[in-house]
Amino acid sequence: MDRIDAMKLFVAALDEGSLAGAGRRLGRSPAAVSRAMDFLENHVGVQLLHRTTRSLKLSEAGERYAAACRRVLTDLEEADMLAAGERSAPRGTLVVTAPTVSGEDVLRPIVDDFLAAFPMVSARLHLLDRPVNLIDEGIDVALRIAHLPDSSMVALRLGEVRRVVVAAPGYLAAHPPIETPPDLARQQIVAMTHFGLDSWSFPPLGESTLPRTVSFTPRLVVNSVRAAIASAAEGRGVTRLFCYQVAEKRRAGELEIVLQDDEPPPLPVHLITPERRLSTPKVRAFVDFATPRLRQAFVRLKSQAGR
Repeated sequence: MDRIDAMKLFVAALDEGSLAGAGRRLGRSPAAVSRAMDFLENHVGVQLLHRTTRSLKLSEAGERYAAACRRVLTDLEEADMLAAGERSAPRGTLVVTAPTVSGEDVLRPIVDDFLAAFPMVSARLHLLDRPVNLIDEGIDVALRIAHLPDSSMVALRLGEVRRVVVAAPGYLAAHPPIETPPDLARQQIVAMTHFGLDSWSFPPLGESTLPRTVSFTPRLVVNSVRAAIASAAEGRGVTRLFCYQVAEKRRAGELEIVLQDDEPPPLPVHLITPERRLSTPKVRAFVDFATPRLRQAFVRLKSQAGR
């Protein structure tokens, strides 16, 4: 069996969550996909997958091998694209990732418009509220809301967003006032897994260079932005989110911002891609297409969020 073909089936099975899904995606029988998995495991001499009738789970060795397979397949695709020359029309599968809410509300419509403009391209949009290694996970382009470390990634700045602390008017009326960050320690906190589970940081005061950290025991921990918004709007507690995520509830009078004078500096928003991927037609076309539209979108969101 061809090892590259087996790698493609392996990665497809991981993406689809099943051997049958990989077969449907690549037009192979379940038996052919199963044989490919057996071939790879025999080739490397270790078990890559724990298989049940309902799910697939990577072994520790399988996780490392999957990352390597994605890199190999991406390099092969890039080689094909480069050999075709710059005049080649964008084609192939574009893999994009973004945080869940900004991906759903901002990036997804732009991806739809891009696919309409470039009919030879298909896309996979992964909405993930966790850090993603673009190289290891085979991602072409990512929307990031964070300060970026120095790296080999190409980063295009799109705008910036504020982090705000919010609560429902009814909650604020029924609980001790929140006038300074330490007051949060006496509140019911709805914590987001990626905004701080047991503490939030605020800018230093005066000449100090140390951020002020407020520790708390959350009343509720969620891993969904929309769940945190709903709980806070229903008066269940205080939460911290990006300003554009709560703009609609603020306009409706269901949430109020507190501690405005203690907000941290805004976080930059970037579109990033591995430098080598930018030379492939599909990635270059998407970056050129999406960047001005995303900049306009974040200007609009900033206006809507107000102060």
